[in-house]
Amino acid sequence: MNAAPGSRHEAAAGWLLSLPALLGLVLFVLAPFVFAVAVSFTGLRLGSPLPVHFVGLRAYERLFSDPVFLRALANNALFALVVVPVQTAAALALALLLERPSRLRALYRALFFLPVVFPLSLVSVVWVLLYAPGPDGMINAALHWLSLGHWRPHDFLHDPRLALAALMLTSIWQGLGFQMVVLLAGLQAVPAERYEAARVDGAGAWRRFLHVTLPGLRNPLLFVVLVTSVLAFRVFDQVRIMTHGGPDYATTTLIYQAVQAAFDRGNVARSAAISVVFFVIVLGVALAQRRLLRERREVA
Repeated sequence: MNAAPGSRHEAAAGWLLSLPALLGLVLFVLAPFVFAVAVSFTGLRLGSPLPVHFVGLRAYERLFSDPVFLRALANNALFALVVVPVQTAAALALALLLERPSRLRALYRALFFLPVVFPLSLVSVVWVLLYAPGPDGMINAALHWLSLGHWRPHDFLHDPRLALAALMLTSIWQGLGFQMVVLLAGLQAVPAERYEAARVDGAGAWRRFLHVTLPGLRNPLLFVVLVTSVLAFRVFDQVRIMTHGGPDYATTTLIYQAVQAAFDRGNVARSAAISVVFFVIVLGVALAQRRLLRERREVA
């Protein structure tokens, strides 16, 4: 049986409306990715007089045998494993606190969201000043005062043991407000009747949080975790401005290595290979979280 003319017109209208989005997806996502994959199989270098030739998987073989790349991969993984849960938990705690009625609630929300408005490059410059070594640095001075003079000044950004943690703290502070706003919107969408029913059943605050709040925030939480994971893997601005990948590669990341390979060394093929690896990792994280969301929906 042929489809009704009205349904065909609706389908055509739907495709027409989605055409700009599909065109943007092809031009800005699919085409650059295909180009990066193609370039990663060549020996392309900027300014090289040699002709471009096919080298197969040589760029990937060199990547995974390079200790600096493996260090960057480990740094990215550690960065995500720390920043994602800490930032999400802190954002959830703030959202729960700011959901309570208060005269200054709107002011507090604006203050916590304010760092999100500023460019990450500006935030990084400010935190470089906060981390300044010696007693003149604000963080060193505050810790010296809180410890009653027992704290010895540290050079946070040039200490291999502390540099990555310093970048983590900067990222958590800068992105906390965005996650908080998303979770606040999720909290406001949870029906008040569920809390009333839980109180009638004798559930305390902790049980209401576990059995009412968390299930109601399932989708916002997964969205926050996905976005934070992607941002944690693509960390670049903080590294470029605050540490330049050092000290001793302690803060080198995949994106920083890709930019450095392409623009500082002219090795476009290596940069493309790193970008492909990064894309595969982020895609894997997104698909895993999407599958988790689907399984939870089926259970529910």
